[in-house]
Amino acid sequence: MAEQSRLVRYYIIALMGALAVFTLAYNYGMTTFENQPQPLLNSMEVVIQTFTTVGYGEDAPWTSPIMNVLVMGMQTAGILLIFAALPVFVIPLVEEALATTPPTTIEDLHDHVIVCTYTSRSDTLIAELTDQDVDYVLVEPDRETATTLHEQGYSVVHGNPESPETLQDLHLDTAVALVADSSDEVNVSIALAAQEITGDIHTISIVEDSSLADYHRFAGVARVFSPYQLLGQRLANKVTSAELLNLNDIIELADDFDIVEVPIQNQSPLVGKTLSESRIGEQTGVALLGAWFDGEFTSPIPPKAVVDEHTKLLAVGRGPQLEKLKQITHSSPRQPVHGHGSVVVAGLGDVGMAVTDALSDAEISWTALDIEDKPGVDITCDATNPEALRNANIETANTVILALPDDTETVFTTLLIRELSPDVEIIARANETENIPKLYRAGADYVLALATVSGRMVAADFLPAESASSMSDQTQVVHTKAPKLTGQTLAESKVRTRTGVTVIAVERGGEILTGIEPSFTVQAGDAVLIAGTDEEIEHFTELMMD
Repeated sequence: MAEQSRLVRYYIIALMGALAVFTLAYNYGMTTFENQPQPLLNSMEVVIQTFTTVGYGEDAPWTSPIMNVLVMGMQTAGILLIFAALPVFVIPLVEEALATTPPTTIEDLHDHVIVCTYTSRSDTLIAELTDQDVDYVLVEPDRETATTLHEQGYSVVHGNPESPETLQDLHLDTAVALVADSSDEVNVSIALAAQEITGDIHTISIVEDSSLADYHRFAGVARVFSPYQLLGQRLANKVTSAELLNLNDIIELADDFDIVEVPIQNQSPLVGKTLSESRIGEQTGVALLGAWFDGEFTSPIPPKAVVDEHTKLLAVGRGPQLEKLKQITHSSPRQPVHGHGSVVVAGLGDVGMAVTDALSDAEISWTALDIEDKPGVDITCDATNPEALRNANIETANTVILALPDDTETVFTTLLIRELSPDVEIIARANETENIPKLYRAGADYVLALATVSGRMVAADFLPAESASSMSDQTQVVHTKAPKLTGQTLAESKVRTRTGVTVIAVERGGEILTGIEPSFTVQAGDAVLIAGTDEEIEHFTELMMD
């Protein structure tokens, strides 16, 4: 629109300039070369007649060569001005008439989610809603953006999200939730507009400045999310989850029986498949304890959970089985970091502060690097400085969490850290989703995107909870007897349905049996290795012990 206005302005200036120049030149020529002096207004009329190709009036023909050349110049200029008017006036009008017009309302909406407005987080949120068969509608105030989204197949309307009339037209009173994802100030206005219609709507506001959260709550917002805090908590969760995993029983049972983390690479045939479709256990013989999906640990993995290039599996098995897993994931398994080893946090902004808060709550030691000297910073330095990284004991650290605000700097730092310490676990923040593959290629073990984490967490606030447990609920692996399972298959006993635990292996006569299928029959004297939360394991013990 701004470009169109600029072209119109330039065209009018050129037209007026040409008209003035030719009028003066023609009037002078008629007096000097044709001996026919005339008023200036008559000369302007002839120039306009020439420009518009309607004729030349009583002045034609001209006897002097100079006047004939001048008139030919006017004719040429007139033609050029006509053609120049096409892209400036005619073509935009035709394009506007033929352009797709985004709707301003959608009928028959109920049990839907209203999202105001479209941001980088919207795609993840919409994907989650679509997977759960929940209808949504985007409210986008910018017409061009709304048009583009409409053409791409989004359910979108062009309207003012701060207007009660707009929200009323979208049947706010029958909606499941209202997501305000604009500026902090606009989000408050959206929430207040919603309150004019109904006080029962579940409103979610995404704020950039977490210190303003209380003002959003005063406006009627039920839940306030800070993207930076969410991302920081998820980055730290990758470390704290490993701290909660108890591996002692497995390690003592067999030297070649390992528990490993395996990231799924983009080239893997598993990408895009659900857990049941992938048949990982059947193909490899390993048992899956759980998986990380965008920073959230899920155990057991729901059969319909879709594996993508950002998924990281937690698997248990023997060497040959893990080698098969490596082949189908296109990635090398590695031991999860556990024990109270050191963690280095690079970048102590909003995300980094959320990381260190979560680590402190889990009683995990950490060292913070930042380019600014401020509270909480242990070493003031540039994270891309090799000497500074060595001073932070990067070569002996268990984990490095990169919470830097710039993706380019994060990529470079990842390369540098991987060169200094090939075995350290690198967990990285990505601001732009498209930079995730680049960070993995640079050597990061786990990458979380700001938009992805935020969108998924917002969806989780009002979507039905998955039947899965978080590592924050003290997931652990236990070696125990289960006499009441004797003579039954796992399918017949319905262990997972009744208790929530996952049977990952069976010890029989000093041998560890893995790749346990639902048809596996437990024999007398068998000991089982189960994974679950404290509560689930306690429930299993009550039901399966004498």
